Amino acid sequence: MTSDATRSIAVERVVPHPPEKIWRAPTQSALIAQWLMKNDFQPTVGHRFTFHATPAPGWKGVTNCEVVTVEAPHRLVYRWGDGTESESGLKTVITWTLTVQSGGKLVRMEQSGFRPQDEAGFKGSGWPRILERLERMVAETNL
Repeated sequence: MTSDATRSIAVERVVPHPPEKIWRAPTQSALIAQWLMKNDFQPTVGHRFTFHATPAPGWKGVTNCEVVTVEAPHRLVYRWGDGTESESGLKTVITWTLTVQSGGKLVRMEQSGFRPQDEAGFKGSGWPRILERLERMVAETNL
C-alpha cells in the first residue's frame, strides 16, 4: 500500500424498524439535528449544506458538505468537508446504506477517503455512539 492510499471506517447496526422510518433519520434535517448536529440538509443531489456544532481545537465547528447520491430508501452519499473547516484540511465521503437483514434493516455508515496521517484521529471515532443515538431516536420518535 502506498502512502497516497486512503482509509475508511465503517460502522453497522441492525435496527428493528421499517425501512421508511429508518430512512427519515439521516435524510430529514430536524431529525439529523437530534442525533448528529444542527444542519441545513436536504436530500437533493448537488445540495450544499453545513453541519454546525461547538468549535473544538483544530475545528471551527462547521462542516461543509454536498449531497452526491440519494437512492431512497437504501443509499445516501455526501461529501464531508471541503478542506476549509479544520487545520488538517480533511475531506471525506460519508455513505449510508440500508439493507434488509433478519430482524430489521442493516444500517451501515462508512466514512472513506481520509489520509493515513489522519488515521489516529479516526481510531476513537464517535460513529458507533452516533449510530446508537440514531437508533434510539428512531425507536423513540413517531416518524
